[in-house]
Amino acid sequence: MTPIMLEELAVAYVARFATSAKALERYCRRKLRERGWEGQEEGTPAPDVAALVSRFVEKRYVDDEEFARLRTGSLLRRGYGARRVGAALDQAGIAGEDRHDISQADRRHAALRMAEKRRFGPFGADGAPADDRAVREKQIAAMIRAGHSLDAARELVDAPDQDTARDWAHALDEEEYR
Repeated sequence: MTPIMLEELAVAYVARFATSAKALERYCRRKLRERGWEGQEEGTPAPDVAALVSRFVEKRYVDDEEFARLRTGSLLRRGYGARRVGAALDQAGIAGEDRHDISQADRRHAALRMAEKRRFGPFGADGAPADDRAVREKQIAAMIRAGHSLDAARELVDAPDQDTARDWAHALDEEEYR
């Protein structure tokens, strides 16, 4: 594989997928490993993956800060918590300076979305929190695995009705905009 072929593969990859610099580097190294590269027998060095990635970052084909913002928003909208978002950004190789803090209001909204989507607590079939302790514990555990805090999980699973759960989630909205 020539450096030109690797660059063409990298361009196609970033055109198709939103990616981070670290993920692009892993992709390029994997392609080199999978396909081998021409010139290896002749003793020529392997294509410089780090230089390729830095060129893509300079040209803003790859923007870690924008990737982090989009990925964070996507995961929060799907109902995942801050810990799960952090783990996803760690996996993508996003550095701390490219990450944005997740507000308490956004954390609460994400927890509410998950409770609604998974039909936890008052969002269940009967519109009231589950009476069975084992069911409640499973719901709380699922929310914790999704990255939410124990307090938020308990607050939503134990809410007496849907309006109370929504009021809890929206309680910080006005404070955010003051």
